[in-house]
Amino acid sequence: VQLVESGGGLVQPGGSLRLSCAASGFTFSSYDMRWYRQAPGKERELVAAIASAGGSTNYADSVKGRFTISRDNAKNTVYLQMDSLKPEDTAVYYCNARQAYSGYDYWGQGTRVTVSA
Repeated sequence: VQLVESGGGLVQPGGSLRLSCAASGFTFSSYDMRWYRQAPGKERELVAAIASAGGSTNYADSVKGRFTISRDNAKNTVYLQMDSLKPEDTAVYYCNARQAYSGYDYWGQGTRVTVSA
């Protein structure tokens, strides 16, 4: 099982980034997918979630209207489009796959996002 995040980097405030998480080794389409982030000195927090079929999404209040989660089950990939980035969005972003009925839960290694002028 692998979850490989990419797309992080350094961006100026107000800029955009698109994170990707490529999954392999499990039946991607049967897993709910989530993006979490962890800022220095803070606990990991849920940023966005999308149901296995892609029809239902949820966002943290802090990113609503700025971030968009999506998935392509044909490509086994989940995305996080991040617009109007703020310095407080600086964190390591982690991809998570969770299958509610089995309890299986997988994590990626994280990708760092730094928002700074």
